[in-house]
Amino acid sequence: MSLLNSRRFSLGARGLTLCGAVLLATACASTSPTADTRAAAATGAPVKVKVFVAAMFEIGQNTGDRAGEFQHWYERYWKGAKPMAVPGALQPVYCNTDGVCGAVLGMGKVNSSSSMQAILLNPQFDFSQAYYVISGVAGTPPQRGTIGEVSWATWLVDYDLGHRWAPEENKPGEPTFMPRKGYEEYRRFKLNPDLVGWAMKLSADTPLKDSESARKYRLRYPDAAARRAPFVGTGTHMTGDTFFHGPGMSKQAQYIAKLYGADDYVITEMEAAAITLVIKRTHGTDRVMSLRGAVNFDQGNPKESTLQHLDPAPGETAGGFAETVENIALVGTRVVDHIVKNWPTWSAGVPKP
Repeated sequence: MSLLNSRRFSLGARGLTLCGAVLLATACASTSPTADTRAAAATGAPVKVKVFVAAMFEIGQNTGDRAGEFQHWYERYWKGAKPMAVPGALQPVYCNTDGVCGAVLGMGKVNSSSSMQAILLNPQFDFSQAYYVISGVAGTPPQRGTIGEVSWATWLVDYDLGHRWAPEENKPGEPTFMPRKGYEEYRRFKLNPDLVGWAMKLSADTPLKDSESARKYRLRYPDAAARRAPFVGTGTHMTGDTFFHGPGMSKQAQYIAKLYGADDYVITEMEAAAITLVIKRTHGTDRVMSLRGAVNFDQGNPKESTLQHLDPAPGETAGGFAETVENIALVGTRVVDHIVKNWPTWSAGVPKP
């Protein structure tokens, strides 16, 4: 993701770290009331959640200023809606009258998953038939992705669970990672292939935004994938609290993905596997989607060191952040809108593509 000196962004495993405060607030949008939501409002019954959108941070307000991960979703679905406070969650939940709900959960595995658990267990909501879109910015290896792309996860893999040691204590060129036994059930998740298929069917042809700065920045990399215009794709999303960076760490992430039997590593982020574990323990993973937009490469180009890429000079950043967060919502809302519009079909489970 872009590193903006004025806001102190950090690049790495998730694409972006917001070193300051962030967030939230006010209103949300609604559509015309359905019979279910009118009945719930009248009786105090829990909100029947059809789709829950989870973002990790917002830069300022929910609307009207520079957009982070939540603002475009908020302006689409919740502008004018009442915030619903949830004890234990970082920020309130917003719902519209069609059963689309969302919240900012916080960055990192513990922060985001604890918010998700608090929301799932709160009696204000009925998640028994809900679909989930875990949405945010990320990094990508230049061999497989580009700035502005949007990716649906086929697998979620936890980068941190295992043993690591210093490269100088290893045989040259060999991985410095070994899985820890006993973590098999919560270090990787294969997401529902039918749901991924639907997501791609509904969104693969979405026209995506791009920026001149991102176009110029891509040319620093020799890789064909890095030089591509933004696109919608799929692959393994690697979840790590560690902001790993550089070609060696990128190769290790790919090694872990293959070691676990997952698809190619294409996205590095900080939350999705942890959030999915929480959802799995309450409702299973068949209705979970992970949607990420790439705002940075996970390594520098061949002419710069890893440290130079992590701390670029002014004017040397990738750009494209504003376009990428908009792309995420452009892609994701196609799927959310389809599910809600066709709820009688989707309520019982994912249809065959």
